[in-house]
Amino acid sequence: MTNEIVRIARETSRLLRKNMTKAERILWNELRNRKFLGKRFLRQHPLFCEDEGRQKFFVADFYCHEDHLVIEVDGKSHEHQKEYDEARTLLISTKKIEVIRFKNEQIQQYLPEVLEIMRKFISTASVNSSPGPLP
Repeated sequence: MTNEIVRIARETSRLLRKNMTKAERILWNELRNRKFLGKRFLRQHPLFCEDEGRQKFFVADFYCHEDHLVIEVDGKSHEHQKEYDEARTLLISTKKIEVIRFKNEQIQQYLPEVLEIMRKFISTASVNSSPGPLP
């Protein structure tokens, strides 16, 4: 990993932490300080990988190292970048990290259900499990 990529990743993460969306702030309030199942989540955390011989990084909205889990909060912009998100999820999964995605509206309107899906996902510890649908 080059120092330049690490520097850019840190700067990007700091900027994203300062400019979290409303849904990200709501979820962060539930995850911070080990409030959720005693797990330590990091917000706007860079994940480094290699793609076609090039060093890359992605900033995960929330990351739990202990459970190798990324929680992504998708706003409207993600409706137009599904292929990018799928490719990104695939690259992250090569690091044995699971990714769960929620839409902003799901977090804002169904927070208890979102937390229950996360709780079930973490408790199963099954690599092949996936979160259930929300209303």
